[in-house]
Amino acid sequence: MSRAFTKEGDQEEIPRVPLRAYLPEGVPNYVTKEGLAALNEELKKLEAEHAKAGDNYIMSNFIEAKMKLLISRINSAVEVDLSKANKETVSFGAWVRYNGRVVRIVGVDEADISKGLLSFVSPLAKAMTGKKAGDVIELKGAERIIVEVVSYEPMELTQMAVDRPLSSSLRGRNDRSDPHSSIMDFPPLTEEPSGCEHNDEIVLSSHVEETHQFEPEVNPMQFLPIVNERGNIVGRALYMELHGGNKMLHPVAHLHVVNGKGEITKRYWWHVAFGDTPEKTLKRKMSKVLGLSEVKPKLKRQYIREAKNERELVYVFTVVSEEDLLETPEGKDYTEVFEKD
Repeated sequence: MSRAFTKEGDQEEIPRVPLRAYLPEGVPNYVTKEGLAALNEELKKLEAEHAKAGDNYIMSNFIEAKMKLLISRINSAVEVDLSKANKETVSFGAWVRYNGRVVRIVGVDEADISKGLLSFVSPLAKAMTGKKAGDVIELKGAERIIVEVVSYEPMELTQMAVDRPLSSSLRGRNDRSDPHSSIMDFPPLTEEPSGCEHNDEIVLSSHVEETHQFEPEVNPMQFLPIVNERGNIVGRALYMELHGGNKMLHPVAHLHVVNGKGEITKRYWWHVAFGDTPEKTLKRKMSKVLGLSEVKPKLKRQYIREAKNERELVYVFTVVSEEDLLETPEGKDYTEVFEKD
């Protein structure tokens, strides 16, 4: 818990400074245009309060500590350009009508379920991201979600009561009644889901059973690098933009796992993270996803792969391992990824 400093001998303790809304480590601080304006307006009000505090040491330090947290949020804010969004699918900034309710997916500091503003890191927002009107989402222990309308033009938001308790695992850490937490905005549950601790993930009913199969990562709200044909970074864009048919070149790492006989036994692939080299992303994923941290991959080749909705600069790596690794998906869609490796 953050505190302002106190002078030695002070008898009165400076009030505890409430934390900002919860933002998972490593997740960009996405904001809407309105959200960024609200943060700057909040800073102006705090500056005015600080000036009024004058010689009141306790209040002055308390306000300064709040300003420090707020300025950090403003400096890290990434305003999302909604004009580039796929208007048919749910993503950051969208207004969504589901089960007769209308919410908007916004930044963590903007979120307020009583006003229909849903944090993009909430389980419900994550479950709806990438979905289209008519899609149905089955959530373990919660009501069935039917996406009815997706819009990037303002819709009247549904005001929601927040006096009733929500499931702790789905409520999350952004409840406005507690300044030290952050509401994960979720509809009423039929029962408390089992096996879910306080985290930011929602268990979909189709994935309840533990899987030992590799699943390519799909994160529509992740920033990825845009590169030229030599692999130099020339910009960045959201995952959903890069896979929307605009053919902006972005790097990916392919990994071929080879046994002692030189036979390919498994093939995996990952998008290269913004700010990473292909080698850095690959080594991190090998360790985290496959448990391979003691072996060194070798770069085999690189080439440009063009598909219907994307254009990738592919770095093909090989590694020798006899480990029992994650099974890979079967089917044409997955194998075509490696067709020119």
